[in-house]
Amino acid sequence: MDLRPKKLDKYIVGKFMGTFFVALLLIIGIVIIFDISEKVDDFVQRQAPLKAIVFDYYMNFIPYFVNMFSPLFVFITVIFFTSRLAANSEIVAILSCGVSFHRMMVPYVFSATVIALLSLSLNLWVIPKANLQRNQFEAKYDRHHSNKTADHNVHYQLSPGLFVTVESFSKWNNTAYGFTLETISDNRLVSQLHAESAVWDSTASAWRLKKYYIRSFEDGVLQDNVVSGSEKDTVISLNITDFYRKKSTVENLTQSELLELIEVQKMRGDANVKYSQIELHNRFSLPVSAFILTLMGVALSSKKKRGGIGWNLAIGIALSFSYIFFMRFSQMFVYTGALPPAVAIWMPNFLYAIIAAVMYKVAPK
Repeated sequence: MDLRPKKLDKYIVGKFMGTFFVALLLIIGIVIIFDISEKVDDFVQRQAPLKAIVFDYYMNFIPYFVNMFSPLFVFITVIFFTSRLAANSEIVAILSCGVSFHRMMVPYVFSATVIALLSLSLNLWVIPKANLQRNQFEAKYDRHHSNKTADHNVHYQLSPGLFVTVESFSKWNNTAYGFTLETISDNRLVSQLHAESAVWDSTASAWRLKKYYIRSFEDGVLQDNVVSGSEKDTVISLNITDFYRKKSTVENLTQSELLELIEVQKMRGDANVKYSQIELHNRFSLPVSAFILTLMGVALSSKKKRGGIGWNLAIGIALSFSYIFFMRFSQMFVYTGALPPAVAIWMPNFLYAIIAAVMYKVAPK
């Protein structure tokens, strides 16, 4: 099969990319208008500067929105312009000139590759930084923004054999109440440090313990040693940011930061590691959907149908929405513990890849 670029390839790539980006621009404009109408009262009441609204919020909102809905627009784009080609008998003409159906798919796959690489680049480098600025803006100027943090019954393993427990945390004064630090070796409690409260000292990057006592247990000795005091500074691998971390915080992390966080959370036994793992797999699974939806779109709309492109668009939108819904719904299997994050996040791609392969095999006939 000759893969050298031809006029046909440039024609299809131009139609694909042009339709895709025009559709994105149109929907982005509509979404921004609706978003402004919903949040204009908050912007006025909280006196948000125009510069911050434009550059800190909407300029960082656009990459997030584009990437989130790119699978839907890929499918709609392929359905729309391929149906037009079929309706105008252009596909019949292409195949009649000796171009095989598989060769005709080359510019489609090339276009899907460009979009997939664009999506991957946004996920790994652009969107994390954009999300950080956007979330900071929303926390300051959007009354609907959630500030909920981890503040009750926090349990972490800081390192092998070192465990910390906090009964409650107050974000108003950065104070952890009911602070307990335990050292365990060979399934035996070696020492226990308990403090009535622990205040974060930002200058020293340490916790200042108030009304504390330390109990140490010697092997083979029934009695324990107790040391108490009114105030003590301690440095441990527990930072103030650990208490301010939310589910959406992982969206602000670069790839290296996200991988580092996952390792720390696994070591600590942090239940929130599932949110980090979902974010990690989503960053790679979403770009792959461009290939799957492109194959499905071409297979569905390459045949000329009586009644025009209406049915193709209706069926295509229904399939794409079901795919995106399944991608979101599969995360529930992670939250409930039914499936590992890697299996749950990649399962929609695997199932719809089978559907796309079957449709593609049948399409030339």
